[in-house]
Amino acid sequence: MDSPTTETTPHPPTLCGPFVGAIDEGTTSARFIIFRAGTDEIVCFHQIEVESIFQKEGWCEQDPMAIVNTVNECIAGACKKLIAVGGKVEEIITIGITNQRESTVVWDRNSGQPLVNAIIWLDNRTTSTVEELLETIPNNARNINYLRPLCGLPLSPYFSGVKLRWLRDNVPVVSQAMEKGTAMFGTIDTWLMYNLTGGKDCGVHKTDVTNASRTMLMNIETLQWDANLLKFFGLPKTILPEICSSSEFYGKIAQGVLQGIGITSVLGDQQAALVGQQCLAKGQAKATYGTGCFLLYNTGPSIVHSTHGLLTTVGYQLGRKAVPFYALEGSVSIAGAAFNWLRDNMNLIQNSGQIESMASTVDNSLDVYFVPAFNGLYAPYWNQDARGVICGLSEETTSEHIVRATLEAVCFQVRDILDSMHKDCKIPLAKLMVDGGMTVNNLFLQLQSDLVGIQVLRAKIAETTALGAAMAAYKAVESRYQMEAPLSKTGPRDAIKPSISATDRNLRYQKWKMAIDRSLNWETSTLPQGEREAFDGA
Repeated sequence: MDSPTTETTPHPPTLCGPFVGAIDEGTTSARFIIFRAGTDEIVCFHQIEVESIFQKEGWCEQDPMAIVNTVNECIAGACKKLIAVGGKVEEIITIGITNQRESTVVWDRNSGQPLVNAIIWLDNRTTSTVEELLETIPNNARNINYLRPLCGLPLSPYFSGVKLRWLRDNVPVVSQAMEKGTAMFGTIDTWLMYNLTGGKDCGVHKTDVTNASRTMLMNIETLQWDANLLKFFGLPKTILPEICSSSEFYGKIAQGVLQGIGITSVLGDQQAALVGQQCLAKGQAKATYGTGCFLLYNTGPSIVHSTHGLLTTVGYQLGRKAVPFYALEGSVSIAGAAFNWLRDNMNLIQNSGQIESMASTVDNSLDVYFVPAFNGLYAPYWNQDARGVICGLSEETTSEHIVRATLEAVCFQVRDILDSMHKDCKIPLAKLMVDGGMTVNNLFLQLQSDLVGIQVLRAKIAETTALGAAMAAYKAVESRYQMEAPLSKTGPRDAIKPSISATDRNLRYQKWKMAIDRSLNWETSTLPQGEREAFDGA
């Protein structure tokens, strides 16, 4: 009699490590990505959307505990997928964190629970706080650049220090906790690390130089919290985390599937993309297109204080004793978010997959120019009272022209920033490294190259932000790792070159500047007396 056979489930082939994990906590989603150590090869990842809360016009909040739970789910999901493809979780040797910057969390030191929802970076509620702070500047100067020599940043609703001051002034539970010394503050990196390393029991309260440089509370030269800045904002030092480099040991994960694994890097998302794009030499620049658009220009160990509307920020510091590298940054608040508006508010598109095909059905925007200044304009204008305008509409204008004009709006805003970078650094940029969700759109990249007049190089992988965090984390545990060595094994980047004349480019840019002029100071504008009287009498 033949012996019975038993069916067994085949095991996946063994996938050898070591691996490095990267938490990428963004504005709209969180993900955990596992890379093969020292390379840009993605082994697996898990991603979950993060919900925003809009209680009032211009406000944007998120539930801090939901952010933590989402990240933990992403870690568990990615590790499950790693096992499914033949890898071992034990071969994840370290992890890094990259995060949406400026977003502000305040929690209780004793309970470890948030005192209020996180105020997200694009939240505009603090406009009144900026006005109040401007009134405190000596000699009635009302100069938004008053603090630039100390922190590299203008007074703006954008930054964490202003959000913290608003919370102190408007949320009693926060002001009381500050007075009692029980309040703790952190940007999203700090909040995640605190919870991952043990929370109220033994959680680490730290941040890195890139995130700290976006608070308006860190001295841009000493890379430490500045007493004069804290005095200006009226904030206690006791709430602040310890500032560390971007690549060093922070602490160990306290529980879960990665229990005992070290966290060895932290970078704000845009600085992480700078590292992931390997813009590690002075004079290199990258643009990341997501909800907003962010350009960083590596200025090396030198601090360049912009006189043309850009921000001075820390690019990275890859080790506690390493020389910090600085960057000039230009921030566009509305990039991909403009297409969400076209979809959700105007019903001009159903999904992002339609954008390129719709815009490609017309040869140009038919002289339509769209300035998506829904909550003001960031660099280089820094005009919080600007509002969105669409100029040049005619009877022939179609939805396709408006979609194409929206693509061009992002491109023109990038040119605004590149022109400012040229004026500040005196060195024309020959090429621009690009990454982010919008770069899958080939027409968009051609328009970008056409309207800035330089070569655009698309990253071979979309996840350059997570890659930068993984690179910095691996460097902290592998001293022989050379970050400057080419990582990609997939061939050269896609290169897109300009296809229009300089004359055409500049004529179109002049029209863009006309549209910008029409958007400025809209919130505070009133009709001149004569026009108002004529209107009243009509």
